[in-house]
Amino acid sequence: MRLDKFLKVSRVIKRRTLAKEVCDRGQVEVNGRPAKAGTEIKPGDVLAINFGHRLLRLEILSVQENVPAKLAAELYRVVEDRVT
Repeated sequence: MRLDKFLKVSRVIKRRTLAKEVCDRGQVEVNGRPAKAGTEIKPGDVLAINFGHRLLRLEILSVQENVPAKLAAELYRVVEDRVT
């Protein structure tokens, strides 16, 4: 699955266009490497998202096309969430 789509489906970022913009600005890393919106992700990958003063690091547990909002948080595990 594409990185921007995963960010939207998992509800980490609200809209796919915003997820693409965040990726294009270089604010997202997959397994320690800068990632573009089209980067393919899989379970076990670790995402690092820089939201300005907040760093969010997630481990992907599952990749699914459609998920109800209540179950979206089960697609990932928060490894680190800190304010810098």
